[in-house]
Amino acid sequence: MYENLPVSCAVKYPSLSQPRNKLNKKSYFRFYIMDNNITRYNVQLYIYDLSRGMARSLSPIMLGKQLDGIWHTAIVAYGEEFFYGGEGISSCPPGGTMLGPPDTVVELGETEVTEEIFMEYLSSLGESTYRGDRYRLFEHNCNTFTNEVAQFMTGNSIPSHITDLPSEVLSTPFGQILRPILDSIHIAPPGGNVINRGRNA
Repeated sequence: MYENLPVSCAVKYPSLSQPRNKLNKKSYFRFYIMDNNITRYNVQLYIYDLSRGMARSLSPIMLGKQLDGIWHTAIVAYGEEFFYGGEGISSCPPGGTMLGPPDTVVELGETEVTEEIFMEYLSSLGESTYRGDRYRLFEHNCNTFTNEVAQFMTGNSIPSHITDLPSEVLSTPFGQILRPILDSIHIAPPGGNVINRGRNA
């Protein structure tokens, strides 16, 4: 797939001729910033409040602190929405899960990574770090996924109030009491097509 790379890139980064399983994220990205003529693609973050507003009203009573939502996020690029859950990495048309339209859309920036390279990257993640059986509600969830993908594609992170949510919940006594129950929950919004289930070690 790399036979059509610009000569300057192939010479500067000979590792691009290696098999894709030996290419790391930096190899992918360093190549694409070399050519000023490459098309740029818009990257968005879709944010959903899984509590449908209930967290805002109930969190002061239950947790003793204000939470504005229970956040699920997805990356939108190349006309598709990509997210991670208990079944692995999935995709759907933007807003196409049972969650409906997002509550908020954040513009993350632009990327020069092509859709082909992006899908190779997702396939690699789905076979390793983001297999379905590695999902953990607090430590390794949809927001962990979108934060990593956002940085790979644009160099930008997702909003900190989203990535900080687990620590906010677990810092409360009630959050600690609920943790054994919440740890067993795998969130996977219906309506997506699993890219790679990756449940086998």
